[in-house]
Amino acid sequence: MTAGYPARMAHEGPRLPAARGPLSAAVRENLLGTGPLPPAEAVAEAPVYGDDLQLALYLCYELHYRGFAGVAPDREWDPELLRVRAALEHRFLTALRADTPVHDTVDDALAELLVEPVEGTGVSHFLCDEGELWQLREYAAQRSLYHLKEADPHAWVLPRLWGRAKAAMAAVEFDEYGGGRPDRVHARLFADLMTDLGLDTAYGRYLDAACAETLATVNLMSLLGLHRSLRGALVGHFATVEITSSPGSRRLAEAMRRTDAGPAAAYFYDEHVEADAVHEQVVRHDVIGGLLDEEPHLAPDVAFGIGVTGLLEDRLADRLLTAWRAGRSSLHTPLNTEIAHIS
Repeated sequence: MTAGYPARMAHEGPRLPAARGPLSAAVRENLLGTGPLPPAEAVAEAPVYGDDLQLALYLCYELHYRGFAGVAPDREWDPELLRVRAALEHRFLTALRADTPVHDTVDDALAELLVEPVEGTGVSHFLCDEGELWQLREYAAQRSLYHLKEADPHAWVLPRLWGRAKAAMAAVEFDEYGGGRPDRVHARLFADLMTDLGLDTAYGRYLDAACAETLATVNLMSLLGLHRSLRGALVGHFATVEITSSPGSRRLAEAMRRTDAGPAAAYFYDEHVEADAVHEQVVRHDVIGGLLDEEPHLAPDVAFGIGVTGLLEDRLADRLLTAWRAGRSSLHTPLNTEIAHIS
């Protein structure tokens, strides 16, 4: 077990999730060595934001993080699998570019993030004002796909930056990784939140439960992080996360306290209120500013990263709120109603 981490946070790959269609089934079976990879027409025919394509892409990306139990580590760089991943990425990125609103400048894109609506209608507003404990548990299960590897997708951009942008990005990432203290690593703090909510803290435990909209938000980070040509968009994504985190986290901390979710559940968001308020300034002035001083031609990519993050977060919010307001689960496979045993 890794020192300072719960037993279920030990560094081991999760089991492969169940397939959600022929595309993800073929990728899954190939990873297990029991079948061929999907043909090109299967990639072309699958709905781009649907469960099947998003899960297939997630399976490919996860090989660059912790991988999966029973899958050889060297499959990460399997040329045939990378060809399939490239085809999936092309479909995804093409759709994202078509669907993302175009901003004339980075300042225009940022301006939309800096205005808090008087009467907000987003997920954090709903959970703060009227969310129930079962909805907070679902939200944590969905977000665990990212938060148990928080900051990792953004770390891919570090070797692609230099100067002021690199120094500032590294400083923010250092905070995300606990400032040298394993008990303060944000992924660890989220595992503590999950424990308070009675959720299993095993990495990847809720991959089967997460909806396609959640998979897409995490796939976006991996897509932008793993491609040097998309470094500007990754910086835009990172800026969006940091700028919107503090007010949203304040509301989520209030939701955790109102529902008596537990001290660690509230603390995770309290930590983000304080830290991300500082990070916002660093990211805007030094990461974005430093990048565009060196590479001004990347401004449209930064603006795209900001816009596309909002696009996918809005899709996820619509999924969550539509389900919850109807009294239904937002998950692909609902959680057990009983509180999970945490080993």
